[in-house]
Amino acid sequence: MTSEDNSMLVQFLKVLADESRLRILGILTNRGASVEELAAALSLKTPTISHHLTRLRELGLVRMRPEGTVHVYEFNAEALQRVNLLLKPEQLAQMANVEGDAWERKVLRDFLNGEELKEIPASRKKRAVILAWLVEKFDVGTRYAEADVNAIIKRHHPDYATLRRELIATHLMERENAVYWRTPQEQNP
Repeated sequence: MTSEDNSMLVQFLKVLADESRLRILGILTNRGASVEELAAALSLKTPTISHHLTRLRELGLVRMRPEGTVHVYEFNAEALQRVNLLLKPEQLAQMANVEGDAWERKVLRDFLNGEELKEIPASRKKRAVILAWLVEKFDVGTRYAEADVNAIIKRHHPDYATLRRELIATHLMERENAVYWRTPQEQNP
């Protein structure tokens, strides 16, 4: 998605964030109407309607055609089709343009004091963030004895048994015959 697409989508959403504009579009989807007709239908003043129509015209959502001495406004469905291409989840995600997950960084800030885990989060979602951080302390491909796993976890929190069980339960690590290893990232949910 280009920055021009981003700008267009933001403008589109801002324009449609106004209830009066949505109501105008609702009327115009059924029939063309003049400023005076829209003002009467919506109990708004004609300058207010003109202002809203200008904003809608800027995005191409409405078009104007002369009819005698009056301008009639009509809904332009093609404009919605253009915007529909921009409203796919992938494009919206790209608009965020955020490096990493801000919420995960906040959880880490809240629960860590340097490399020390202050407490094990009660929330499953927050605990998953902490476990993802903790599993990074283990190398992929290395086999660890249970005592080594305990020692590594203990550097970060005294309740190594709970954290070790959580790493296994969430499939971030595997265990067989008291030997532990970190699972490859692709396998982690």
